[in-house]
Amino acid sequence: MEKVYTYYTEKIEASTRQLNDLKKKMHVLGSIRLILVLAALISCWIFRQESGWVITGILGLYALPFTLFMVYHNRLHTRKTYTETSILLNKNELKALDYDFSAFDGAAEHNKAEHSFSLDLDLFGERSLFQSLNRTVTSSGKELLVEWFLNPFTSKEKIQKRQEAITELASFTELRQHFYVTGSIKTPKNPNPSLLESLFHEKTLFIQNRLWKTLIWVVPCVWTILLAGVFLNRIDEVFAGLFFCMAFLIAYIKTKDINHLYHTVNKMEDIFSVYSDLMKNIEGDLFQAEELRDISQKLTDKNGITASSAIKQLSKYIGALDQRFSLAGILLNLFYLRDIRHALALEQWRKTYREDFGRWLNALAHFDAYSSLAGFAFNHPDYIYPQITDVYFQMEGKDLGHPLLHRDICVKNDIDIRQSPYFLVITGANMAGKSTYLRTVGVNYLLACIGAPVFATALTVYPAQLVTSLRTSDSLVSNESYFFAELKRLKMIIDRLKEGEKLFIILDEILKGTNSVDKQKGSIALMKQLVSYKACGIIATHDLVLGTLEEEFPDEIKNYRFEADIKKDELAFSYRLREGIAQNMNAYFLMKKMGITV
Repeated sequence: MEKVYTYYTEKIEASTRQLNDLKKKMHVLGSIRLILVLAALISCWIFRQESGWVITGILGLYALPFTLFMVYHNRLHTRKTYTETSILLNKNELKALDYDFSAFDGAAEHNKAEHSFSLDLDLFGERSLFQSLNRTVTSSGKELLVEWFLNPFTSKEKIQKRQEAITELASFTELRQHFYVTGSIKTPKNPNPSLLESLFHEKTLFIQNRLWKTLIWVVPCVWTILLAGVFLNRIDEVFAGLFFCMAFLIAYIKTKDINHLYHTVNKMEDIFSVYSDLMKNIEGDLFQAEELRDISQKLTDKNGITASSAIKQLSKYIGALDQRFSLAGILLNLFYLRDIRHALALEQWRKTYREDFGRWLNALAHFDAYSSLAGFAFNHPDYIYPQITDVYFQMEGKDLGHPLLHRDICVKNDIDIRQSPYFLVITGANMAGKSTYLRTVGVNYLLACIGAPVFATALTVYPAQLVTSLRTSDSLVSNESYFFAELKRLKMIIDRLKEGEKLFIILDEILKGTNSVDKQKGSIALMKQLVSYKACGIIATHDLVLGTLEEEFPDEIKNYRFEADIKKDELAFSYRLREGIAQNMNAYFLMKKMGITV
């Protein structure tokens, strides 16, 4: 971990020095520009008696260097913004190493209780697993990463390919940082997805119209002839005036259609500009991993045109339409139908790249999502990539820890499931660590199935479908009681097992919503049913009666416990998983300590 801290610290120091240098240069340039303005004013005052051409020449003499310095100043400002964003990123990464992920998006909108495990495992929202690793800069990349979390792989081959890609990309730290900084500077925070979809859904107005394709050449040719004739005194100026009226009519007769086209794409210029920059970073032969090479290859069309250059051109077409009401835009439109030309170019672009565009955006989203997982791997060099097995069911792990618990205080435990059916029944007192253990197993199992490294010293898993029931709640909106919601969850599990799905099941204190007698009978019946369907998983409970099932199913059920030790009238927790049934319960002790008469 020390190397990771050092990397981010050194990046901050180097970028800070660069930022200070840029600020000094910008200050000097600002001073020079001010001097040029003052010098221009003084010169005009000195030569105030001269002709207007002299004054114009003086102003032009100063305007040229002023403009050049201004262009250079703008470039420095762009670099300054980039450097400041880079510093902020590295500071936020240092915070994240110390478990402060608040600078990053946790995608809280994806918290849905009906999902098989996301709410139970705290996948989304503040201080969530997703927030800890999400570094996406495009909306499509974020949604794809969410999809990977919600629907992890069940294929050994796919997981191994993703592991290979993440491992390689984790070493491209400079590329990943440049990708993030570039995207975060310009990309809108909440872009409208329908904007990109509408680009190809609009009907064509000009590209199939031969008249307009002819007029864009006829009008400038006529203007050239007329102006040359007037200049040579061969054509009367009145004809130029008449054609001016005709050209105005031709240029603006389709204003309504041009405006409609403009309003369709006017908010996309910045999006496409930054997408082009992002794609340019990952084009070419950069990678060895199959998944990453596939992404790069998708960013080149069959004619060898790169996605970045094509999309940069699209951004320019959109920007040109944005300038159509400027003085230069109006004059150019009258003399060579500028608006129609750009509308034709835009429609031609849509026709040419209609089939490629979706593939390009998909490739960009995949790299964006991969970049986040690779950053997670880089930030946790002590994590390992699990072995993926074909045997249902196997989950053997050593020293599993929860990624959101501080590495210095996190107590790590093992897991050992080597066959089907097989269940671990975990008993223990309140606050002894049962629920944390379940979430630790669930989170690392999920990370393994999406191809990411896990917090363990060793782990072997079979990628079955993960199903949990740790945090069932009632619902006033649907008039649903807590107990009924829990039954629905359990029924969903049974139905999926009946359909032949291979599941890894994690349950915490099942049937909490009923009395103790019903709970015991129901829990035992459920366990027997799960075993009969050859399922595998973990069940945590306060009910020690479930521990007796190991006697009835010695080859399918194994008891483990988390104990609460009472020493010198104080509770002590080791948070260590031990074999057997729990011996100490602490409810009576805690109530007594809090002054509640029992």
